[in-house]
Amino acid sequence: MGFTEDIVKLSEQVRKRFDQVVGEEATKMALIVPFLSALGYDVYDPSEVMPEYVADFATRRAGQFEKVDYALAINGTKVMLVEAKARGQKAEAHDGQLSKYFNALLTTKVAIVTNGIEYRFFTDLRDKNVMDKEPFFTFNILEYDSKDIDNLKFFHRDNFEVAAITNHAEEMVYVKGMTQLLGNLLRSPSEEFVRFLVAELGTVAPSYEIQGRITGKVIDKFRPIVKKSIQGSLVELMTRSLSQEITQPVEIEVEQEIEEEEKQQEYQESKIVTTAEEIEAFEKIKAITKTLMSYNFELQYKDTASYFGINLGKSTWWFLRLYLSSQKKSLITRLSVDEVKSLVSNFEVQEVTASLGDAASKVIISSISDFDKLTPLILRCYETEAAKHQTFIPDVIRMEKSA
Repeated sequence: MGFTEDIVKLSEQVRKRFDQVVGEEATKMALIVPFLSALGYDVYDPSEVMPEYVADFATRRAGQFEKVDYALAINGTKVMLVEAKARGQKAEAHDGQLSKYFNALLTTKVAIVTNGIEYRFFTDLRDKNVMDKEPFFTFNILEYDSKDIDNLKFFHRDNFEVAAITNHAEEMVYVKGMTQLLGNLLRSPSEEFVRFLVAELGTVAPSYEIQGRITGKVIDKFRPIVKKSIQGSLVELMTRSLSQEITQPVEIEVEQEIEEEEKQQEYQESKIVTTAEEIEAFEKIKAITKTLMSYNFELQYKDTASYFGINLGKSTWWFLRLYLSSQKKSLITRLSVDEVKSLVSNFEVQEVTASLGDAASKVIISSISDFDKLTPLILRCYETEAAKHQTFIPDVIRMEKSA
């Protein structure tokens, strides 16, 4: 079952039971814990989902230590905090406990306030290591669309990356603001906006240039024209199909932006310890790919809080993600489940619960010694990703040289 199906099923369950849920504890058990489970966290593992979490720096209030309802950890690193409210209450943090914990736990970049129906996601876009006052994303388990599901996937355990979440959160905030601004201009273009457009008409063609001063009368004349022009431009943008020549440079630019965001997370990533097993796995895969003479990429790895990724020199060009810390070891590929099963028939193959970055299938392994048996799969993954970028490399090199 895929992630979308998991959320659909959970939504149906919540809709059936939420009227019977009374109080905060019932909300946690009946609504919030199943949601955390749907996000891929092992709610039965106290080292991964920590209820009633009390930190070393906690202070007493009314005789009790301040705590948060849940701290979520990936491989021992706390990544998210959850504050629970009773079903029916507003999903708002009133007493400041959540923000205190968020600000003090430097590895934690996501905080959630929820009443079991609405989940409000916070981070630190305004000031580093200081929880924002407003959420960057709100998810309602009873009212959501496909875009909400795509946003929610970023917080799944298998996909959790601080750099990607920070980048996406910032984009969501500014897109929301720009959308509101453009909507206001579309409905009622401001005088300054109309004046700017009228003044710029001459740059399109000399025949469009307005002679004389741009007076209030001119503004009133052009206001409905501007409104119609905006509407026409939006329709044209929505219906125009972009050519390959346009999309390819955008792909390069997006990858560069992602890399910049990843560099900004060096402090967090410096705390991640790459294990001897992960290094051995990397060397094994590197040796296997060397047998394929068609391509000559220099493999690199990226160690994150949730997985150990292997790529072709850029983190976005990954072809395998290894999960070696958990008891149930696995590797994730970008190949379909059917294709993987045809290559490794003796291994358990699953659909990835939450697909992010084209991840599609998971192979359960007992140890990295299984890599010898997985050689056909490893080579196919490498070859498939390498084929995407073989002709792409010269353009990237030329861009770097000209920079």
